[in-house]
Amino acid sequence: MNNVLPSDTFVVINKTIIQNDNDLLINLYQPLIGAIAISLYNTLAAYLNRAEVMSLEYTHNTLLNNMMLSCNEFMLAREKLEAIGLIKTYLKRESVNNYVYELYSPLSAKEFLDNPILNTALMNAVGEKEYERILDYFKVPNINLRNYEDITSKFSDTFVWTTTLSRNLEMYNLKNKNTRTLSIVSKIDINTILNLIPPELLNHRSLTKDMKDYLMKISFIYNYDNEAMVELIRNSLTDRHTIDKNKLKDNAIKYYQYDNAGKLPSLIYRKQPEYLRTTKDGLSNRMRMIKMFETTSPYDFLQSKYPTGTPSVSDLKIVSYLLLDLELQPGVVNVLIDYVLKINNNKLTKAFVDTIASQWKKSNIETVEDAMALAEKEYRERHNKKEMKASPKKIAKKPEWFDKDIKEDTATDEEIKAFEALLKGDKK
Repeated sequence: MNNVLPSDTFVVINKTIIQNDNDLLINLYQPLIGAIAISLYNTLAAYLNRAEVMSLEYTHNTLLNNMMLSCNEFMLAREKLEAIGLIKTYLKRESVNNYVYELYSPLSAKEFLDNPILNTALMNAVGEKEYERILDYFKVPNINLRNYEDITSKFSDTFVWTTTLSRNLEMYNLKNKNTRTLSIVSKIDINTILNLIPPELLNHRSLTKDMKDYLMKISFIYNYDNEAMVELIRNSLTDRHTIDKNKLKDNAIKYYQYDNAGKLPSLIYRKQPEYLRTTKDGLSNRMRMIKMFETTSPYDFLQSKYPTGTPSVSDLKIVSYLLLDLELQPGVVNVLIDYVLKINNNKLTKAFVDTIASQWKKSNIETVEDAMALAEKEYRERHNKKEMKASPKKIAKKPEWFDKDIKEDTATDEEIKAFEALLKGDKK
């Protein structure tokens, strides 16, 4: 856990050449990470000294007061800047923790829009009409120079050498415009995919590093596994047994929209944000459940509930609704899924889920512990109402984390191994 305290100090280091990049930040980055994150980026840049290299040391309290933010709001904004590649964070743990925030330049418009992850996220965030306006804004005008002659002077025509002495600049860490690439973990394995596509269909040597990286990004955007990517690649091959990049992108969108009622994927937290996780520790069954809810994505958690490991399209749409439309936190969604499956005969019914989820949204439930507490309260209220009418066989089964004694129940070695295997994604 790296929760920031107001007394913790920080310095800002400039890893790039600060330019007027507001056009890029406002038009491309802000629709994805929000105005508060952009404001934080600009505020950190303002703390740099005149040399624009390194700031003085400040407390986070100064920054929080400056921006009128809570610690939680700051943590969320900082995580977004880190994830999108605009800052890098380092921590030195002491009695008063010290942070270093390295600033990086935003990608150029071409680099941003050429990135399939950022491009797709932007299009879905702003809509097709605004997306086209952004493209027009950054488009270079096409000027007809057919009747013009290029008379530009060459360097050698203008300058001559007066000395052969040159200096080795490798020892100098000179200023440069630095950007960060997105750091993602894809679930696909390129070698496995190649083994499933024979060489007579796909020329394996034609897969460049850039193409492999592109495949990773496509799989990440649409949550495709090895099997889905094999089918996608097979349907995107050229007559020369290479992958048609444009066809691959178009097919990926088409297949996804077919399964998701015409929608495109949006950027959402895959797991519970760090600042909303518990600071408690322990090996009790309850704490193990809390950690699992917090460190597992809703997709993976739902997948673990299926014997085949493949959730139904309707269930995935419900999860998407909870995350995107109701904007519930991932850990809260996991608790909700577990709760509903236990009390509703292992079925996720949209109307039933929506009734509970809407109430949780109104109650502003953001943490796993709060979600579990509210689920326990709701279960007891439902149970008490039906207890006199329903036979014991018809009483809904309650989740195991409802038990009062579970807080003090220490897990066995076998339970701990099973829990660790679940966190690693082992479904066996």
